[in-house]
Amino acid sequence: MTDSYRKDPERVSELNPRQFAVTQESATEPAFNNEFWDHKEAGIYVDVVSGEPLFASTQKFDSGCGWPSFTIPLEPANVKENQDFAHGMIRTEVRSSHGDSHLGHLFDDGPKEEGGLRYCINSAALRFVPYEDLEAEGYGQYKKLFEGAANGQEVAR
Repeated sequence: MTDSYRKDPERVSELNPRQFAVTQESATEPAFNNEFWDHKEAGIYVDVVSGEPLFASTQKFDSGCGWPSFTIPLEPANVKENQDFAHGMIRTEVRSSHGDSHLGHLFDDGPKEEGGLRYCINSAALRFVPYEDLEAEGYGQYKKLFEGAANGQEVAR
């Protein structure tokens, strides 16, 4: 299935200015002024350019930073990490493997009991697929992540 994920030039041309700046020019959207920073619905987050699955709401947590934060990727092979020396800092940039979209950065200040990592991701790089739409959108294999939760609504973390 990963063969179907790629950087789609047509999709890139349809990005809004913020999505383009973030995914193609490695910009950062404003904290607390983005679509998913406090989003709590059950589902998965995919690359806005390629559609590759990146993160699940079951691994999302409120880090207080103003951007969506996750403890681990949904599909580690779909996320790559690069050294980032911009802005006089040494950081770890996170990009999608197939779409080559800039997603955000990785920090080591996440929940210790879940590995200690915080994937700090720009909402503009993501498209959310709600639990009830997973099957119809071709992501049905991820429905199992939400088993045991009533009607696909995950238990509050």
